[in-house]
Amino acid sequence: MANFFDDNEDLQFYVDRAIDWTPLVDLTEYHHKAPDAFATAQEAVEFYRSVLDLVGQFSAEEVAPLAAEIDRNHPQLDGGNVVFPEVQQAIYDQVKGLEIHGMSLPRELGGMNCPYILVLLCTELFARGDVSVASHIGFHGGMALAAMAYSVYEGSTDFDTEAFRVRDTRFREMVSEIARGEAWGSMDITESVAGSDMAALAARGEQDAEGKWFVTGNKIFITSGHAKYHFVIARTEETKKDDAFAGLKGLSLFLVKAYEDTDAGERIRYAWFDKLEEKLGHHGSATVAVRYDRTPAELIGARGDGFRQMLILMNNARLGVGFESLGLCETAYRLARAYAAERPSMGKNIDRHEMIADYLDEMRTDIQALRALAVTGAWHEEIGQKLRLMLRFLPPDGEIDQRAAEAEMNRHFNASRRLTPLVKYLGAEKAVEMARRCIQIHGGYGYSTEYGAEKLLRDAMVLPIYEGTSQIQALMAMKDDLLGVLKKPWAFVQGGLRACAHGWLAADRLGRRVARLQRRRYAVLRFLLTRLAWTKFRSGPSHFLGEWDPKRDFALAMLHAERLIRLLTDVAVSEILLEQAQRYPERTEVLERYLDRAEPRCRALHYEITHSGKRLLAQLAAEEKPAS
Repeated sequence: MANFFDDNEDLQFYVDRAIDWTPLVDLTEYHHKAPDAFATAQEAVEFYRSVLDLVGQFSAEEVAPLAAEIDRNHPQLDGGNVVFPEVQQAIYDQVKGLEIHGMSLPRELGGMNCPYILVLLCTELFARGDVSVASHIGFHGGMALAAMAYSVYEGSTDFDTEAFRVRDTRFREMVSEIARGEAWGSMDITESVAGSDMAALAARGEQDAEGKWFVTGNKIFITSGHAKYHFVIARTEETKKDDAFAGLKGLSLFLVKAYEDTDAGERIRYAWFDKLEEKLGHHGSATVAVRYDRTPAELIGARGDGFRQMLILMNNARLGVGFESLGLCETAYRLARAYAAERPSMGKNIDRHEMIADYLDEMRTDIQALRALAVTGAWHEEIGQKLRLMLRFLPPDGEIDQRAAEAEMNRHFNASRRLTPLVKYLGAEKAVEMARRCIQIHGGYGYSTEYGAEKLLRDAMVLPIYEGTSQIQALMAMKDDLLGVLKKPWAFVQGGLRACAHGWLAADRLGRRVARLQRRRYAVLRFLLTRLAWTKFRSGPSHFLGEWDPKRDFALAMLHAERLIRLLTDVAVSEILLEQAQRYPERTEVLERYLDRAEPRCRALHYEITHSGKRLLAQLAAEEKPAS
């Protein structure tokens, strides 16, 4: 029987060896103190593996064979309801029967109490079958988990510290319905005039004299926007230049119920689904325009705190896109490899031709690099979140242990913050690149619909756009790295000196090669900061000594942000693969393959960043008109 987990040795390497499950299981299972907890980490991992085996087989046998039909037959808007084609609805009904929607939710709320990283690994498996189905299925458990997190952070979840169980949580109805597969969730951000610029959002949250909240406005491009439960970000504070709540600080987050079904079978609507987008690809996922008109809403947390709360959702969503991309990349690579192994040309099959062999080798290497980055980023994010929960409900005894746990939590969050934009960027960009290359390897057949290669490219094209564009990820990584240097300049100097020394003196050859890539990162950041500081200083000493504003002062870095994130990604992947090679000698070959491609790429990026851009920036400065 086909199974997308059994046929993937690299994925099994992470599940069986590379993922450090013990701390994750300990935190997830409240250190095995709950009566229904797994007794040991080994027992838990055996169960997780059985889930992956189940999903791997289901995706290979029930989803992948229907991918072309899912692509042809789209969901429809009928009487204000989104209706899925019969074949697709059958898949979702079967998934409901598998009872995996609540995979990462507490057992007492109908879930399996598995780590969220297991949800992400399953997302990759579903995405190999069809990436739009993966998006639809994977989204909802994340929404329920976010509801739990919001309730915890605002203090409306009651946890029994003696029985190690959740007594109650504010959004229990939503969480339980999603766990049973009886309702969906979505997050509603985008508006017609506000995509990446959330400060321009116009939807309003208003409170009446009795303290009740209502949301009014229109949201577009909402993934699974036909959902019953919606996290909606809306403006609650007037925007003024001198107002502390201006821009992003004027946004609040709400939970909104779009409809309710009565016992008589009638649907009461509180929000309206006005349009179902006809898209280039991703046809198994409903993308909906949602209208709110004084729709009852529940404020989450404090007013004006919506942007910060939305980032909790976005971080997990961006990691999710990385795993969706992995699944699509695996499909593109395997489809191209199988075709090339059977297509004769000029006396031999084309996989023996040097250029095609090089293409396939690069695809394989990049998939392994992306999985290393994605799994590492997801692990750090989840450990950080679980430590935060532990500190809230089950804090360590003693001030010293408390401080140590807080320091560990911050270390994991810092690692996640560094890696998450890289995961989203690399995954999305590689999905498009590999889908396009799959078409090229198929030649004329790739341009036809016969083999499914063209579908992969259409599906991939949305990945660099939704959940924060590739360019937004580049700007985030640039800002964090440069501002990090400004906050801790001595740590930056020490890191640069250490990379320089290791580049010459590290005990092993591969360690020296990785250190030289790290040295390029420090050199590029130093170059950008030096140029930015000089530009700022020329504006006047008072301007130089004032607060740094990335929007105003980082023009050169913003120009090169996408080149910078590519270099940062190469460094991060090389560091992770080096650590693996030091623990598992068989991974040495993976690191060598990656470095063979990363080293010339980073040399070129270093040169581009340090030798280009002056002309364009001068042109933009000359064309810029004074603000009226």
